[in-house]
Amino acid sequence: MAIQDSPQSRQEYGRELRRRREAAGLSQEELSVRAVMSRTHIAHIEGGRRRPDAEDARRLDEVLGAGGVLVRFLPTLGEGRVAEHFAEALELERQATVIRVYGPKLVPGVLQTEAYARAVLGSGFPAKTADERDKLLVTRLQRGRILRDFHSPVYWALLDEAVLRRPVGGPAVMCEQLCHIAKLGEHDRIRVHVLPFAGGLHALMEGVVSLMWFDDLPPVAYVEGLSVGRVLEVPSAVSACQAAYDHALGDALSHGASLALIKSAAKEYEHA
Repeated sequence: MAIQDSPQSRQEYGRELRRRREAAGLSQEELSVRAVMSRTHIAHIEGGRRRPDAEDARRLDEVLGAGGVLVRFLPTLGEGRVAEHFAEALELERQATVIRVYGPKLVPGVLQTEAYARAVLGSGFPAKTADERDKLLVTRLQRGRILRDFHSPVYWALLDEAVLRRPVGGPAVMCEQLCHIAKLGEHDRIRVHVLPFAGGLHALMEGVVSLMWFDDLPPVAYVEGLSVGRVLEVPSAVSACQAAYDHALGDALSHGASLALIKSAAKEYEHA
């Protein structure tokens, strides 16, 4: 049975997890060791502030002998709205006060225009139906709403030059997309840095990472690969991701130089 994700459903799930943990005679720390999760993550789940991903729910269910209850009643974002491995990161993205993302090949979702997002969502394998693409597109575009409030979140985008050069959707789509990023950067809504091809190797070559900070929660990192993703909460792992991001940022162009490069690439697509 799919339970729609909401603050109330997360609180109910958290209460059920706490009830079963206490019935098993386990502390949060003891459960964290057995389920291979951080104690703070379990505390946030029990408090209704976060939801576990499917794999976390499976391990919690197994450790507590819940017979599948903690998997079946896991609050979800709804079929087709977002990949399961990204569900927790999406919720955290809405709560974050500071977000720093790295885009190695594609424009990060929050910055995507409708035409660009439609092209990306139509390129996957196996192919999606038109209805499936439309559902995913709605969620993708809704993510951009977090930029409507000028002050929150503070948003940094670190882009590999490949993001500018890969013609997703064709020249017109790319021109519109890059102009959109440049406009946000010019109006100080985002800070953007480009890692140029000429710089060679850098510290984030091996994958996608997003860093998020919050007012009342510890920072997290979200890392992603092909059809897999994971929210990292262990302080040492988060710090390692932050350090790698900072190292790569040191190899990037300045905000001003990055905007100039983005505008130049947009003009090339316009002329094409």
